[in-house]
Amino acid sequence: MLFGVIGVFISSPIIATGCWLLFGKFGINLSPRDYLALGAIFSSTDTVCTLQVLHQDETPLLYSLVFGEGVVNDATTVVLFNAVQKLDVNRIDGWTAVKVLVDFLYLFSTSTALGVAAGLVTAFVLKGLYFGRHSSVREIALMVLMAYLSYMLAELFELSGILTVFFAGIFMSHYAWHNVTDSSRITTKHVFAMMSFIAETFIFLYVGMDALDIEKWKMSKLSGWDSIGVYSGIMLLILLGRAAFVFPLSALSNCLNTSTRRSSSITLNHQIVIWWAGLMRGAVSIALAFKQFTHYGVPLDPVNATMVTATVIVVIFSTLVFGFLTKPLISYLLPHSNASNLEREPTISKEALQLPLLSFEESAATNLLRAKDGFSMLMERPVYTIHSFWRRFDDAYMRPTFGGPRSNELS
Repeated sequence: MLFGVIGVFISSPIIATGCWLLFGKFGINLSPRDYLALGAIFSSTDTVCTLQVLHQDETPLLYSLVFGEGVVNDATTVVLFNAVQKLDVNRIDGWTAVKVLVDFLYLFSTSTALGVAAGLVTAFVLKGLYFGRHSSVREIALMVLMAYLSYMLAELFELSGILTVFFAGIFMSHYAWHNVTDSSRITTKHVFAMMSFIAETFIFLYVGMDALDIEKWKMSKLSGWDSIGVYSGIMLLILLGRAAFVFPLSALSNCLNTSTRRSSSITLNHQIVIWWAGLMRGAVSIALAFKQFTHYGVPLDPVNATMVTATVIVVIFSTLVFGFLTKPLISYLLPHSNASNLEREPTISKEALQLPLLSFEESAATNLLRAKDGFSMLMERPVYTIHSFWRRFDDAYMRPTFGGPRSNELS
């Protein structure tokens, strides 16, 4: 959450301000909304390349940080982009940042709630109503259509479809997955993997074809050297915006984790890997740039054409150059002999999972003592404590209603 949410709010204004200062020197004039949108567009990361090189077993914490940021970053970027679209650029004052934050929180919370509701409804239907029981076709169709329905509802209510589908998928995999037959589980896994691969391939194929669109390049009025200056300036802003939150937030995380084991801290080498992993831009940046600067894929003026071509060049350059250098960099910074110096948080014992949150069969003093111990754990180790409380709540109330084995049954 630190890197994926707070990081976007740090890098986005840095990139937006830098573009405002840079583009004026090249005669590019944009509206305040366009500059803020550029901050969101170039704050979106694509960490797939780094995740392919990292080994989850050797660097579990680092892998979790990079993977978690990549997932949350895309959702946060899209929600922030949508919040910027609702901004009244003619009345920008000291409350503008507060309005953007309020709109962001509204879009984030409502989109999340809609996705959670879609996932829980799907799980409850499959478990309680026996709709499509023992029919793989109906089970798979129900999950696919419910996921698509959540996306359509989000777009209908002007929410974030990506964030809604993301949380719908999380809750479907956590609950609904256990309510279908084995054949449905296997088929669903391969169907969604196939759909994901096709969508990603189509996006990058489209980017490659768009890079060869001569009309866009002709529409842009910048000279060759000015174009290189714009592209280089954007890449520099991405580097600075990324560094502005990775290293300070890593230091903050290490300070907050002083009471835990030293092996759970984020070392300088790991901070560099996290910084590098977020330098690549991908499909989300392309999609947002086309939404902001084109009308059904066609830019209407030379300035918009320049922004589209700049986004395409940044995506291609960062993917090819930074992606090619990722493996050598990680091999240098994280040799296998020292790659396992980060360890996971300690697992939750069966005894802790079996303890109730509150028990009416025990005295008030016992419940108060348990609550006091839980609060002490929350202050000392917040992530571990919240996780343990959620596991207990999940086992006691959620899984019996929506499906899935309990945690002590998985151990």
